[in-house]
Amino acid sequence: MKSTENYFKQIERLKNVLDSSDAVIIGAGAGLSTSAGFTYSGERFDKYFSDFKDKYGFTDMYYGGFYPYESPEEYWAYWSRYIYCNRYEPAKSTVYTDLLELIKEKDYFVITTNVDHQFQKSGFDKHRLFYTQGDYGLFQCSVPCHNKTYDNEDIIKQMLKEQENMRIPTDLIPYCQKCGKPMTMNLRSDNRFVEDDGWHVAAERYSDFICRHKNIKVLFFELGIGENTPVIIKYPFWNMTYENPNAVYACVNLREYIYPNEIKKQSICINSDIRKVILDLKHS
Repeated sequence: MKSTENYFKQIERLKNVLDSSDAVIIGAGAGLSTSAGFTYSGERFDKYFSDFKDKYGFTDMYYGGFYPYESPEEYWAYWSRYIYCNRYEPAKSTVYTDLLELIKEKDYFVITTNVDHQFQKSGFDKHRLFYTQGDYGLFQCSVPCHNKTYDNEDIIKQMLKEQENMRIPTDLIPYCQKCGKPMTMNLRSDNRFVEDDGWHVAAERYSDFICRHKNIKVLFFELGIGENTPVIIKYPFWNMTYENPNAVYACVNLREYIYPNEIKKQSICINSDIRKVILDLKHS
């Protein structure tokens, strides 16, 4: 456990780096949304899924998401609740808006593995966002027979409203209008993930941003990244920091953190709640 004195020294150093940086590249993972209140177990799980918990013994939302339901009506009853509470329900915490307040005057870009769309909902410029793993708010063909995604807010809310006994009406089951196969969520879980035009535009914008900010003062600001997919954000942040002597890598995470010895002098790692760190940065 790090001392309080060391914590505030880290906050002071990070604030100085943030203020003096020419650009900030935020890399966000599940820990950021957890800090914002988007937990997948406990009270929030019980609020939306107590009947599924009683029937199947689920202990969290993730577990129920992989269950082989007997019918598409039951499957979509579960997933419509899942998508609604993690995509369309307002955040109870201000952590995203506080983060925006902290960096809005900087030249910034966000790359995230989160699929809850909280950055854009909180006011971040959509042209500075790259959602690499998809979006709960989009459907795609499950085959897929074509590379296009579809907004699902209206149908999800209708499923939520009209379901009974853990089932949606049969006529609400979504099917692809081109091939007739079932629709599914636009989430990267296998090689059937659709990278639509919007995905490719965002990827290009991110790549351009990286190229335009080589060798200047850049803060690679990693928030809540775990060890599940480090090749998407963590490892590239390490490499880009190593290649740029003017860059700083900052990591905030409740869990233990690691970084290569090669960038030790360029690294600031804080083992604390993200919301607390952001508030302390704002007020320092």
